[in-house]
Amino acid sequence: MEVSAAATGADAESIARELAARPDVEFAQADYRMYPRLHPNDPLYVHQWNFPLINIEGAWDRSAGADPSIIVAVLDTGVAFSSATFEFEAPAFRVGPVRYPALGRVTIPFAPAPDLASDGRFVAPKDLIWGDDDPVDLDGHGTHVAGTIGQLTNNGSGGAGVAFNARLMPVKVIAGEWDQIFGAPNSGTDATVAQGIVYAADNGARVINMSLGRDGPPSPVMEEALRYAVSRGAVVTIAAGNSYEEGNPDEVPARYGPSIAGVITVGAIGRDGNRASYSAVKSYVEVSAPGGDYRTHGNEGLIYQQMYDPDTAVLWPITSNLPPSQLRAPRYDVFAFVGIQGTSMAAPHVAGLAALIMHYGVTEPGAVEEAITRFALDKGAAGPDAEYGSGVINSVATLRGRGLGLTR
Repeated sequence: MEVSAAATGADAESIARELAARPDVEFAQADYRMYPRLHPNDPLYVHQWNFPLINIEGAWDRSAGADPSIIVAVLDTGVAFSSATFEFEAPAFRVGPVRYPALGRVTIPFAPAPDLASDGRFVAPKDLIWGDDDPVDLDGHGTHVAGTIGQLTNNGSGGAGVAFNARLMPVKVIAGEWDQIFGAPNSGTDATVAQGIVYAADNGARVINMSLGRDGPPSPVMEEALRYAVSRGAVVTIAAGNSYEEGNPDEVPARYGPSIAGVITVGAIGRDGNRASYSAVKSYVEVSAPGGDYRTHGNEGLIYQQMYDPDTAVLWPITSNLPPSQLRAPRYDVFAFVGIQGTSMAAPHVAGLAALIMHYGVTEPGAVEEAITRFALDKGAAGPDAEYGSGVINSVATLRGRGLGLTR
């Protein structure tokens, strides 16, 4: 005998208990939906401790990497999204007292990140630093962030990403060091970021990730842009900031998260599940996600994604330990699996989860935020606190989301 709980208006478990108590019933149970169990075959997934920590595999069972109808904008240093060759003029420059020589006219090759790019993957790319439609990444930060959001997954190559079926919108709003050396006309200001937010919202982004920020006074132009994006149906995730040990300053735009439903400010935890040593402790931290912490677990405690090979790219002469006599032009067509830490790495986990939720049927930005914060695993002081916000994101609990219309 089959009884429909929906038809009776009763709870399925209650019906099962009543039926099981009848002498003429051998057994009774609620009839639950079954799901496939996805454990990705990506060989480097074993190093991505961050995904099991937020129960992402159970979420993939319910919302398999979102789908191409969900577009996630990456407002950052650009993304390794296309093959191209550009010529730049490289003048002499100084880093502190050290003078690096001019390289003159250089030809720089770019390539798409192999474990991130696929046909039709990238949507409406925009470069607000150089003023064109080629937001190539001369830094690597944006490519790494994009990987956490949407690295191709279960393809037998590289690592994994949260919303691996979503499409990505690269919007370059930050100038890297090489952008500035090569003479980019824009350095990336409040107005640039605000313009990028509006552009993403107007071009179909359902989620906007902003692994960026600054300390200092408020920014009405960014606040207004954030409110506009939410009004257009976009969820926005923002890194809380990495300067706890440098005075824990207020950060913009992180400070706007609590005042705008659908904008989520994200702090970082390490591999042990505790707040990362650098992560901001602020009343505006709303939720936490893996950002890595070298101090507690060394290299195995970093967040790994595909980005440029640091040595080949010469991501920055100082961090590459190049003396002036060995300076060479960078190239952006050789890739590696690289570990980084920061709230910049934490925010894209939440962006990816937001994309999964939208695929699951909840699309109003405030409701997406409520689902993520309500079902986070409480950490620190009971209830929301300045270290963890509402807690560490829990992907499975969020997608189950009883009471928010998320179950199916």
